[in-house]
Amino acid sequence: MNVYVDSSVLLRVVLGEPGRLELWPSITNPVSSELIRLECLRTIDRARVRLGLDDRQIADYRADVLEAIDAFSLVALDSVVLERAAEPFPTALGSLDAIHLASALLVRDSVERLVFATHDDELGTAARATGFQVHGVSRGA
Repeated sequence: MNVYVDSSVLLRVVLGEPGRLELWPSITNPVSSELIRLECLRTIDRARVRLGLDDRQIADYRADVLEAIDAFSLVALDSVVLERAAEPFPTALGSLDAIHLASALLVRDSVERLVFATHDDELGTAARATGFQVHGVSRGA
């Protein structure tokens, strides 16, 4: 299954949080923006301070994120993506979410039956509004 994965999905899996994406084991071709590495590693670094995680936990989480990302097809964070992210979308989006959605839109034609996975309601709504089948958020979001 070809799935565009945002950082919220990968972080729930790596951190073992509840509500993980049900179709995670079915993903054969995970796709994301290069941004996923930055977002996930910064979140783990912030967790060191906010949650008082020790060095071993941080090292394990970082290694798990990097190992998972090695299996991803990553969309370059280039001027084409940034230009698309700066254009209007059908719903309100912050900058980082706009980069994720722009990345998915730009590769949708070259990745067969690409679906979108996020646990972020706002991003899920925008992805649905641009024609993606969305997993990870409730339809009512």
